[in-house]
Amino acid sequence: MFLGDSLTAGLGLPREQSVPSLVQARLDAAGYNYEVVNAGVSGDTSAGGLSRLDWSLDGDVDVLVIELGANDGLRGLPPAQMKKNLEEIVTRAKSRGITVILTGMEAPPNYGPLYTAEFRNVFKDLADDHDVAFVPFFLEGVAGNPTLNQRDGIHPNAEGARIVEQLVWQTLEPVLEK
Repeated sequence: MFLGDSLTAGLGLPREQSVPSLVQARLDAAGYNYEVVNAGVSGDTSAGGLSRLDWSLDGDVDVLVIELGANDGLRGLPPAQMKKNLEEIVTRAKSRGITVILTGMEAPPNYGPLYTAEFRNVFKDLADDHDVAFVPFFLEGVAGNPTLNQRDGIHPNAEGARIVEQLVWQTLEPVLEK
């Protein structure tokens, strides 16, 4: 299960080029018996992800990849509130025996270095405190590169999505069972 925002949903891309779809293709090619569910909602904040957590976890969820926070940062929402929301998501998923992978995000620099540092530390601190697998920056190698993003400069294009999928796969694959 990928719980996220437009970066997970694959905004601006054909469905098969979204990161969760690319992960599904990788799983299939590697012989894993998992079905990836894309629970990405464009514009979602950590609070939005938390509000739809229960129905997202209905069924037989083995692994939850959490990709939330980008919109919290774009809106300048308090990092402490984002941390509280993400912590509740992690705690509730783990209480169901679900393996959690948390992906980090960076805040835009226009809110200043203090906000940016506090925002960044939320993800690392949660991963450490709850002993979950961690991808420090979901858009590592893609953010800020115009050749890997759509015209908006925020959302990966097909090539950028493949890079993100490879990054996520490095953390996801070790927690899977054949």
